[in-house]
Amino acid sequence: MSTTHDSKSTTHNSKAKTTLGSPRRGTAARIVLGLMFFVFGLNGFLHFLPMGQHEGPAGAFLGALGATGYMFPLIKAVEVIAGALLLAGRYVAFALTLLAPVVVNIVAFHLFLEPRSIGIPLVAVALGAYLAWTERARYAPLFQSNGERRALEREDSLDVGAAAASR
Repeated sequence: MSTTHDSKSTTHNSKAKTTLGSPRRGTAARIVLGLMFFVFGLNGFLHFLPMGQHEGPAGAFLGALGATGYMFPLIKAVEVIAGALLLAGRYVAFALTLLAPVVVNIVAFHLFLEPRSIGIPLVAVALGAYLAWTERARYAPLFQSNGERRALEREDSLDVGAAAASR
């Protein structure tokens, strides 16, 4: 992939964005993941879905989170907000960024404390990874060194100066 920042590379990025799947697949993944987090996040406040009892270390861990008084409301608020953003199709890369630490902890909880119920968390990982891949152009600047970023900025300023001079 080229490191230049011009209209051709932007077009190339938008084409690359759909190589992994159709826009419909991306929309379906976004809606399914958004529903998962929106519904389970709301459930943390409204308690409309029955939640099973957790015993042993899993129960102790969840009890400790609940005892803080702020951790569950914070986590569930992030889930509701990010889920709503995904459902609306707005700020998808930001919503995925908000959800990343939540998903990591959900997977770790199920992997180490309740491995028999890891199926849904793995679905969330797969959907999130797919969506992150479709949004990879938005994450690309995070992985550029300062030198690369400055070079792109100089290139952009030269392009603007050349365009102004040609008028």
